[in-house]
Amino acid sequence: MGVFHFTGSRGRIRAVFSAAVLAGAIGAAGALPGTFLTGYAGTGADQKAASGAASAVSASDLPAGVTAAEVKITDDMKYAGNSAIKSGSAILYRNRDGAHGSTVVCVNAGHGTKGGGSAKTLSHPDGTPKVTGGTTAAGAVKSTAVSSGMEFPDGTPESSVNLKTAQLLRRELLKRGYSVLMIREGSDVQLDNIARTVLANRYADCHVAIHFDSTSSDKGAFFMSVPDAMKGMEPVASTWKKSEAFGTSVIDGLKKRDVKIFSGGSMDMDLTQTAYSSMPSIDLELGDKKTDHGDESLRRFAAGAADGIEAYFAE
Repeated sequence: MGVFHFTGSRGRIRAVFSAAVLAGAIGAAGALPGTFLTGYAGTGADQKAASGAASAVSASDLPAGVTAAEVKITDDMKYAGNSAIKSGSAILYRNRDGAHGSTVVCVNAGHGTKGGGSAKTLSHPDGTPKVTGGTTAAGAVKSTAVSSGMEFPDGTPESSVNLKTAQLLRRELLKRGYSVLMIREGSDVQLDNIARTVLANRYADCHVAIHFDSTSSDKGAFFMSVPDAMKGMEPVASTWKKSEAFGTSVIDGLKKRDVKIFSGGSMDMDLTQTAYSSMPSIDLELGDKKTDHGDESLRRFAAGAADGIEAYFAE
């Protein structure tokens, strides 16, 4: 088994495979524009070894033609220098045979970074202070790199529920023919909120972070919309309209699946993810501490979010 690193126009990608499938891996290069090598479409033990090196996903869980490879932060990526925790890897699933394989959706299971609560990063790329509160108070020039998240009344950490929902969404999107950049496939990934956004900016066409709010009112789902005070700074100025349209589409998808929606479906919030995103990007809050987080509910959340993502790209 060998480990090879390839550097292309979209960054450094780490693929793990055996010599027996090296020719097949090289044949997969260039499957999407701007990428030199993203993995391979091997089967059986070879594919399981490749995906296993980067995640816990087994070969049987991936549709035919889907490749899996680790992607990491490199110094040349815009805003990479602002990240405090960036040694981890995300997983890029390329859907080579999918009807929408050229579209990459970044699915980000919120929280889940050990040590993230004790590190700080610039709230905004230009060094200006936060304009709303949240995990970090309004007026702060630096924000918590990654907070730990809340805990449901039954003791389940939010990060665990976020991960399970994200994995269901990943599965749904791959089944529908999309490619997926999965930020976290386990309980911990050493990527702070800036690093996650940097990878999404480089490899994906949109970015959805999965969360549940810390309130206890069973408030329903909503996305974090962009405060007016952020709309004049870059990269927000170039992306906020797309992000709002993306968020509205996802909320519509959830609503059609009978998911409870909070108020008008959005709430203005100054987030690190928003401040650094150069493509449509939302923090999706699927409810709060009182929201049911059983398997059936999570499957409905994933299906509704996938419906909304699909509708957005169909416009």
